Amino acid sequence: MEAIIQLLQDSGIVQASWQQIAMIIICLGILFLAIKKQFEPLLLLPIGFAGILANMPGAFMAEGNGVLHVLADFGLGEQYGTLFPLLIFMGVGAMTDFGPMLANPKTLFLGAAAQVGIFATLLGAIFLGFDLQEAGATAIIGGADGPTSIFVSSRLAPHLVGPIAVAAYSYMALVPLIQPPIMRALTTETERKVQMTQLRHVSRLEKILFPLILVILVGFILPSAVPLLGMFCFGNLMRESGVVGRLSDAAQNALINIVTIFLGLSVGSKLEAAQFLNMKTIGILVLGMVAFAIGTASGVLMGKLMYRLTGGKVNPLIGAAGVSAVPMAARVANKVGQEENPQNFLLMHAMGPNVAGVI
Repeated sequence: MEAIIQLLQDSGIVQASWQQIAMIIICLGILFLAIKKQFEPLLLLPIGFAGILANMPGAFMAEGNGVLHVLADFGLGEQYGTLFPLLIFMGVGAMTDFGPMLANPKTLFLGAAAQVGIFATLLGAIFLGFDLQEAGATAIIGGADGPTSIFVSSRLAPHLVGPIAVAAYSYMALVPLIQPPIMRALTTETERKVQMTQLRHVSRLEKILFPLILVILVGFILPSAVPLLGMFCFGNLMRESGVVGRLSDAAQNALINIVTIFLGLSVGSKLEAAQFLNMKTIGILVLGMVAFAIGTASGVLMGKLMYRLTGGKVNPLIGAAGVSAVPMAARVANKVGQEENPQNFLLMHAMGPNVAGVI
């Protein structure tokens, strides 16, 4: 009888709190979005499953020597400089083509305009009671870039990594639902029908020099951005140099896939009930949506300004791609444009501000 009582006391049934049960249900919802709806499944599936493990009563997988805690400490902790997001960005750089942006440098302004959502949300978060560190970590969701959101929140507000990552990847997955209504509301039918001229050819030398010049310039202006942008530019240089095909292929495929698994598990370990179930999480989800919507709107409005300044040569829809959800935002701009004009091919034009938004 004593053994049975001890077994019951050690069981999860006795130790479970309602908060843990609620978090397990939430994580099952995240898995539903990843599997059934296919919303960013590469990240949301490991995040959701790790969240279940982190909230299993008595398992302690996200504490002490638990495997999830060890992964999170190694890949997201300050000691190793948030390793996982940096490695992800190296892979992203190896998959990125700067050609469309270099062919039309004006699209840099569209990428910059779309970041207005970050700064507007920063002020809104401070107004709602977030401290400056937490406000900055939350506002970066407006950039629509998962690794950047994780990197920044790990540095500024490590206790908010879980909800910020979930919000960032959820809104990235919802780009096809969130952006089109905003784009249509801010543009006229005439503007959406604008066909843009073919982009000029960008030489191999330009593509090789660009990541080198970019990382040096940013390094001297804003050294704190070098870890993330440096890995991004290194990955891109491997791609464009043409002399390390094996390394570029590894960064684009094997390495980024492995790190994505570890990153998802690490972020999921941050979804413990004590850290997630609070009013700040609700605030993060709301502010993240606001940041994303403002970023989309400001990019489109800058596109409208460029439409006027160029005499109708720029389709304002490509401004929405200034949020750095690559390449989904560019595809959405192309799709909305083709709905108005089937002969309108905006994808490559939209990739310019899309890549600029990443920078």
